[in-house]
Amino acid sequence: MGLRQAGAVCTALLIAVIQGGAAVLAAAPDLLLATSYASGVQVSEYWVSEKYDGVRAYWNGQQLLSRQGNVYVAPAWFTEDFPPTPLDGELWLGRQRFQALVSVVRQQQPHDGWRQVTYQVFDLPTASGAFDLRLPRLQQTVSDAGVPWLRAVPQFRVADEAQLLDLLAEYVAQGAEGLMLHRGAAEYRAGRSEDLIKLKPSQDAEAVVIEHLPGKGKYTGMLGAVVVEMPTGQRFRIGSGFSDQQRRQPPPTGSVITYQYNGFTQRGIPRFARFLRVRDD
Repeated sequence: MGLRQAGAVCTALLIAVIQGGAAVLAAAPDLLLATSYASGVQVSEYWVSEKYDGVRAYWNGQQLLSRQGNVYVAPAWFTEDFPPTPLDGELWLGRQRFQALVSVVRQQQPHDGWRQVTYQVFDLPTASGAFDLRLPRLQQTVSDAGVPWLRAVPQFRVADEAQLLDLLAEYVAQGAEGLMLHRGAAEYRAGRSEDLIKLKPSQDAEAVVIEHLPGKGKYTGMLGAVVVEMPTGQRFRIGSGFSDQQRRQPPPTGSVITYQYNGFTQRGIPRFARFLRVRDD
């Protein structure tokens, strides 16, 4: 192959890899991906942080990459003092400013819009050991860099699900997208895993109680779950969210209850449905 032909091939390849406003110049990073929260998670085993409504970004020591391996063309000053250590985090412009952020980071020329962007780091993907050990190393790495827009995501513990859901409501009321849970004992493993869990605000809906199902174990002699019917005619069970008193005196059949859920299954069943209250009227 001659030099002219080789140059043409290289040019064609470069053009071919321009996708969605970013050039694919690196292999897609192997990232830890989150699953959705399900009631019953041992919350005390996890670190909790805000779920940022930004874009995932992997710092490989030289470039900021998207999940697909696209390069974010940040100005040189933005990353010149970043540590050589790989980082996993989120480019963020602020709460409820996702679209504005996308318009900044998708451009293929460095520009001043990046002056408003922060890189919120939540893990050290190539470091060994459990997250409990990686977290202080992450905080020290970010602190040593001394870059104002490079920030370690605040992580904290909660005691149980009730405290977690209260915290979710507090954050959402302030404009946050939700919360993330990171298992303290987990090493960094690429792929989707319950080592990382996302918790977003639930939705409310109403359904008619059709049947009571008996409880088992500690709920023997009490309510285990109710079978309810949606306005569409779809029926499903709700077994969580009830107090012991409500399990002793469950909502009567024919009554309308309000429940919370997080999206739908492929069969159209509310996910993680939990009892909230009986409709008074």
